[in-house]
Amino acid sequence: MLDKIVIANRGEIALRILRACREIGIKTVAVHSTADNNLKHVLLADETVCIGPPPSSESYLNMPAIISAAEVTDATGIHPGYGFLSENADFAERVESSGFTFIGPKADSIRLMGDKVSAIKAMQAAGVPCVPGSDGPLGDDPDENIRLAREIGYPIIIKASGGGGGRGMRVVHAEASLTAAITVTRAEARAAFSNEVVYMEKYLEAPRHVEIQVLADTHGNAIHLGERDCSMQRRHQKVIEEAPAPGISEEQRTRIGERCVKACKEIGYRSAGTFEFLYENGEFYFIEMNTRLQVEHPVTEMITGVDIVREQLRVASGLPLQFTQDDIRIQGHAIECRINAEDPKNFMPSPGLVTLWHAPGGPGIRVESHLYSGYKVPPYYDSMIGKLIAHGASREAAFARMRSALSEIVIEGIRTNIPLHQEIFQHAAFQAGGTDIHYLEKRLGLV
Repeated sequence: MLDKIVIANRGEIALRILRACREIGIKTVAVHSTADNNLKHVLLADETVCIGPPPSSESYLNMPAIISAAEVTDATGIHPGYGFLSENADFAERVESSGFTFIGPKADSIRLMGDKVSAIKAMQAAGVPCVPGSDGPLGDDPDENIRLAREIGYPIIIKASGGGGGRGMRVVHAEASLTAAITVTRAEARAAFSNEVVYMEKYLEAPRHVEIQVLADTHGNAIHLGERDCSMQRRHQKVIEEAPAPGISEEQRTRIGERCVKACKEIGYRSAGTFEFLYENGEFYFIEMNTRLQVEHPVTEMITGVDIVREQLRVASGLPLQFTQDDIRIQGHAIECRINAEDPKNFMPSPGLVTLWHAPGGPGIRVESHLYSGYKVPPYYDSMIGKLIAHGASREAAFARMRSALSEIVIEGIRTNIPLHQEIFQHAAFQAGGTDIHYLEKRLGLV
């Protein structure tokens, strides 16, 4: 087992990793910016190292500083959490070449799946269903691009190969707009991702976002942990996630899960990962793979009993998975609300001093947050300040517990999106299940 690791992240996920390390006897080093001296995990870690000023580019994205922190503390591994450097293949490579263990996939896997064109080709080879599209980069011949679009059928979407998080995408409804859309998306991709490669896919008009959680080790073992529905989104950012996804049968789960497991084995994947799909009319269509721990991993942990972070640490230590596919059983239903420090109406960030913090409790309630009374939320980072998870024997039971927890949680001194969550749980369409990825924006009048 790894002896000591650097937690190269902040906030609730850094605290989550620290707790997993404590359970299995791994010492922790918290690296932090000057704005994060009072983060909860920084106060609890065995050792701390300040790696720079508040801007992420000078601290949490500063590769040499993070690796130096591992060197001076004699750590053996680095866990990137999610966001920041978690899907940066160069960072993973530099960590390993410096003699440390990167607690995540190999750099080659991150590169393969980070490029959407190469990822799609790899998934097609493994038999994972993909959205009908150009099956490769678009060339400079306008006539050929028009032919491809006609063959796929409008509407289509132009995507940047190196894009992500909803950026580098443009929907085209008519042939007259196609060539201009490709040109503009290329320019945006070049500026945002230093990669002007774009490709074309069929645009699914009312899909759901359903993803499959996988775990793989270095001994040739891989399993899936079922699916999550992450369709409640605003501007491509998830707001609420649940598992299992409403309306997905055991047969569908097994079929798509087995294909994801097969893909993991074929590309030599290790650690935790998530296959993201658009789901429409009973069919799954691969869109990307997240080669890291997901924000919403707790809902999968709640319904399977598998500690995903602990498995990441074991795999990074060279140990085999503790579970086989036959060991995985879906128990009940879990749902997660992302709690953000933002105005619930206009979504403007709301940093500041938390004057009072009270976490809800009761059967089936889990809180993942670094907040405490007297903590000052800095203005420099993502607005997410916690996650509230409810588990019950059924979807209805989980919903009832979440409503209760949302009424019990207290965060004073700053604004949060808790009122938005309370409103969503009153929506009849959400209660029924199966809302598509455009539902929330339409309901909020944003589209």
